[in-house]
Amino acid sequence: MMRKKILLPLFVVGFAMAGLAQPVQDKVQLEKERQEIQRELQEMQGLYNKLKGQTKKSVGQLNVLVRQINLQEQYISNINRELRNIDDDIYLSELEIYRLNKQLDTLKSQYAKSIVYSYKNRSNYDYVNFIFSAGSFNDAVKRVAYLKSYRAYREKQVSTIQETQQLIAQRKQQQLIRKDQKNVALQSQTKQVQQLAVQKKEKDEVVRELKTKEKDLQKQIADKRSRDAKLKNAIFAIIERERIKAIEEEKKRLAAIKDAERKTTPVTDPKTKPAEPRPGTITDSRPKAAPAEKTYVPLNANETALAASFKQNYGRLPWPVDNGVVCSNFGTNKIEGTLLTEDNPGITICTSAGAVVKSIFDGEVLSVFNLGDGMAVMIKHGNYYTIYSNLSSTSIAKGATVKARQAIGKAGSDENGGGKIDLLLMLDKKNVNPRPWLSR
Repeated sequence: MMRKKILLPLFVVGFAMAGLAQPVQDKVQLEKERQEIQRELQEMQGLYNKLKGQTKKSVGQLNVLVRQINLQEQYISNINRELRNIDDDIYLSELEIYRLNKQLDTLKSQYAKSIVYSYKNRSNYDYVNFIFSAGSFNDAVKRVAYLKSYRAYREKQVSTIQETQQLIAQRKQQQLIRKDQKNVALQSQTKQVQQLAVQKKEKDEVVRELKTKEKDLQKQIADKRSRDAKLKNAIFAIIERERIKAIEEEKKRLAAIKDAERKTTPVTDPKTKPAEPRPGTITDSRPKAAPAEKTYVPLNANETALAASFKQNYGRLPWPVDNGVVCSNFGTNKIEGTLLTEDNPGITICTSAGAVVKSIFDGEVLSVFNLGDGMAVMIKHGNYYTIYSNLSSTSIAKGATVKARQAIGKAGSDENGGGKIDLLLMLDKKNVNPRPWLSR
């Protein structure tokens, strides 16, 4: 029973430490998320400062502000989660300190009783008499062992009391540290909330100005739809040429195989029946290989492997520019403050005019073409295709093999003199959102 009482404080400490382990892990994850949000916010602010200097407001400026506000709200949410973790941590520490103090009181009480007992039986004669009054030698040995165990128990009591006192002191120190961290987080929260209010005010100003020139916006949207349709037709024509080319190459390959088989197979009399396998003959009963995944454009072995590699890099592909932010998302985007919407077959990345544009994966350049108001490059990655449009110039040619992060051209300008590119991703003939495929 006494042994269980000694081990109880250690059990309480272990339980409390297990409760504290999860907040520590959460803190690391929250810090990682915060750093990523801060980095993107800095890029967004740098881009917005350039857009803000333009004489007239634009949809791109509004989109950047909306994205900036979303990031700011994520940042504040991150701080709020940290505050909840700190509060939980402080509560668990208080609970642990309370339990340790209760156990410390129990340990001190037990130790005091053992001291009183030792004081009352402090005579050496009593110890000697206790041993020599044993009925047998074995009983005397057991009594000596008991006295040693009792002495060890008292020493353990002292050690456990000291350890418990140290743990209490450590927990109190940790509480002070966490309270300081809470104060810092609260100050950061206040600052970020104020920044969010400023951003929302700027957004409202942009929305008010855009409302006054809704006709201009309608024209811009119509021009973009026309340009997207032209780009779509060009892409489909390129893919169709690839499909016809792949089918012809496959026909030639199969014809060459048949021709080779005819030359190596001996001629037999058509009236002669094929010999039946003799009893006991081993025949090939291995399962047939699974048919290859059907794609719109037939793929050879190298292209199939490249497509598989591209798919495996989901969420890890590099950005096509070193510094840029998404200022128009994939799909239907409503222009805030108006009834207008725009459809984006890919994502629009705002960057500096003339910024170097790079391929996001290994592949083959299928086409380099001019849309009238900018150049476009289409690269094949198996049955995946990436298209980079609104380029001011290109540095590669059709048929070239490119590597990931290899320069392919430079970003063009937008309607207000800033820089931007459109990135499209297609699987066969279907548009796919490229944003989640990128590393950040």
